[in-house]
Amino acid sequence: MTRPKIWLSWSSGKDSAWTLHKLRTSGEFEVTALLTTINQDASRVAMHAVREELLEEQARAADVPLVKVPIPARCSNLAYEAAMAAAVAQARAAGVFHMAFGDLFLEDIRRYREEKLFAVGITPVFPIWGLPTAALAREMVAAGLRAYLTCVDPKKLDRSFAGRLFDHQLLDDLPAAIDPCGENGEFHSFAFAGPMFCHPVAAKSGQIVERDGFVFADVLSESAAPSLP
Repeated sequence: MTRPKIWLSWSSGKDSAWTLHKLRTSGEFEVTALLTTINQDASRVAMHAVREELLEEQARAADVPLVKVPIPARCSNLAYEAAMAAAVAQARAAGVFHMAFGDLFLEDIRRYREEKLFAVGITPVFPIWGLPTAALAREMVAAGLRAYLTCVDPKKLDRSFAGRLFDHQLLDDLPAAIDPCGENGEFHSFAFAGPMFCHPVAAKSGQIVERDGFVFADVLSESAAPSLP
C-alpha cells in the first residue's frame, strides 16, 4: 500500500530530528522533503542561525531532499505567510497533503499551524506532541541524538550554555525552571548525530557572539574555515 507523502518542517534542531525519527519508525508516512526557512541576508537557518552549507550537509545525512524558504532578516508576518504559501503550493503540486511539525506543547503555535494549513488543504501532523519533555530529552540522548546549542535567550538561560553539547550533563545542569527541550524559547539547537541520520555530520561549536538580544554559537563543519566576527 502506498504511504501518503509528508513534508517535515525542519529547523535543523533536535526536535525536528527526533520528529523525523518518529515518522520513520511509525512507517505511516513517506517523508519526501525537509522544509526550512532561511534568513536570506545571512544565509542561515532562521532563529537557529545554522549556516546554510551545514544545513545542506545535515539534509544529506538524513537522506531527505531539502526545500528552502528564503525570508528577509526582519521578516514581517505578511512576508512570512507569503513565503510559506508558495512553499505549500509547491508541496501540493508534488502530491503532498500532510506537513509534520516537532511542536511539543505550545497550544497557540499549534492552532496557528492548523488554521493556516487546513485552509489550503494540508493536514498538519504532530508526532511528538504532548510527550513529557523531561523524559523525552533523556530518551533523545539515550538513543544517540547529539546536538549543539546554537542560540540561547540570556533572559531565560545563562549565556554559558551557548555552544554546549545537548547531553545528559547539560540536562543535569539546566535550572529547574527551564524546559529540558527548550520549548519556551530558552534555547535552539543543531542536531548532528542520531538514529535519524545515515552518518554523523562532522561539526564543531565555534565562536560565541551576542546579537539582537540572543547569544549564538556559530557551529561549523569540521573542515570549514574559522568563523567570522
